[in-house]
Amino acid sequence: MDFHILSWLIWLPVLGMMAILLIPNRFTNTIKITAAVATGIQLILAVVLWFAFDRTTGSFQFTEYAQWIPSFNIFYFLGIDGLSMPMVLLTALLMFISVFVSWKTDKMVKGYFALLLLLDTGMMGVFTALDFFLFYVFWEVMLLPMYFLIGLWGGPKREYAAIKFFLYTLFGSVLILIAILALYFNCGYTFNMVELAEIAPTVLSGVVWWGMSAIKVIWILLFIGFAIKVPIFPFHTWLPLVHVEAPTAISVILAGILLKMGLYGLFRVNYAMLPEAVWWFAGALALLGLVNIIWGGLCALAQKDLKRLVAYSSINHLGFALVGMAAVVAAGVMNGNNLMSAQAGMNGAVFQMFNHGTISAMLFILVGVIYDRAHHRNIAGFGGLATRMPIYAGLTMVAFFAGLGLPSMSGFVSEAMCLIGGFSVFRMIVVLSMLGILLNATYFLRAYQKIFFGKLNKKYSDLPEINGRELFTVIPLALITLLFGVYPAPFLNVIKETVNVLIEQVVTLGGSTGLF
Repeated sequence: MDFHILSWLIWLPVLGMMAILLIPNRFTNTIKITAAVATGIQLILAVVLWFAFDRTTGSFQFTEYAQWIPSFNIFYFLGIDGLSMPMVLLTALLMFISVFVSWKTDKMVKGYFALLLLLDTGMMGVFTALDFFLFYVFWEVMLLPMYFLIGLWGGPKREYAAIKFFLYTLFGSVLILIAILALYFNCGYTFNMVELAEIAPTVLSGVVWWGMSAIKVIWILLFIGFAIKVPIFPFHTWLPLVHVEAPTAISVILAGILLKMGLYGLFRVNYAMLPEAVWWFAGALALLGLVNIIWGGLCALAQKDLKRLVAYSSINHLGFALVGMAAVVAAGVMNGNNLMSAQAGMNGAVFQMFNHGTISAMLFILVGVIYDRAHHRNIAGFGGLATRMPIYAGLTMVAFFAGLGLPSMSGFVSEAMCLIGGFSVFRMIVVLSMLGILLNATYFLRAYQKIFFGKLNKKYSDLPEINGRELFTVIPLALITLLFGVYPAPFLNVIKETVNVLIEQVVTLGGSTGLF
């Protein structure tokens, strides 16, 4: 492909946004259709890219390179590999779905859909940028539209939720910027992320700042910045409030895409550029994963609001990805005979990023469906809805079972891979993580029982069934969840070579420090 497909993926939403801004405010349906067309074409291009992607190499593909600010070695450099390809497809899919989730929006329609498309561009740019300066620009582009989408179209506490999101994310961004500048000034004045992955491990080896390894200092700065986005305990407190106050479509984007950017950043930057520190931090990363699993599960168990329950379940599920990421060190211990464990953990972590994106999006859409009808999310305030809304009850059952990691669902495969990978080096952590699976089952099944079983609440005797537009947003996600749960090979074939490159980077350039 030589028609700059990555640039089209990034800038199509901007073209859609410009078209929307030219449409008079009164033509709300035209505005919505324009957003649907822009994201629909983007989704088609992402699907074409998925099938054209070369699964036999871990190198970057479909690269685009042009001068931008050459005096500072800043270039418009794009490319994708097996780590970014799934995120590109996920972003395009969820943005297209989010337009239809937002179809009933009637407040400042032009502004809402224009900001939604600008947010799309920022997210797609993060997953395709290979110049660190460009990466940071796209990272920051996401901040303002998300702030306004929460603050103007959210719930009663939307202003507080928006400012909390803004301040947390901005703090993380400042730390990331400091780390970027440290790499730039110490690694030959380049922002090229491919070059930095080759140069930084050697140039920074042995360099000491304030009595501490420079690699460790930069790693910590980057880690905190990315951890806020995941979010990793104790940087998670902004997430439940933002989810509760955000509109349904924004919760879908937040859980499905934005949270994955933190994990993506750890893979793309920390693991690729600072592999030595992976050995130093792997044990702490696995422990933080365990804390996320248990703490997220316990908090979800205590919730009375269904949306808040789903929000805390995200913290729980992304903890498994952290355990899988930490398993990379298995490749360099036990006399190097544990490569398969490292591959299982790392592949599981990337797979969990994608699976959580589809499952959490499905959950938040279904929460939005019932909220639009009952105008509350109190779990105990329902009862017997299965008799009134059987189709909705069936789809919610699929989503809840996917969330609790039932075999034949995609979440089971990725979480099992993360735990299999981590078991060889973090056995006690993996054993304790099993409690998280029990917590998952408890809070999802208890919520399902209270909402759908028992005698139908008379207040909801006339509640309408899930409609065609809502089915259109949920069914594709359910099918993907079932497909990759039964047959995950198509996904794993896309990511495996890039994961192998990352493992080799950590093992050969990082090396064991004897921590294990």
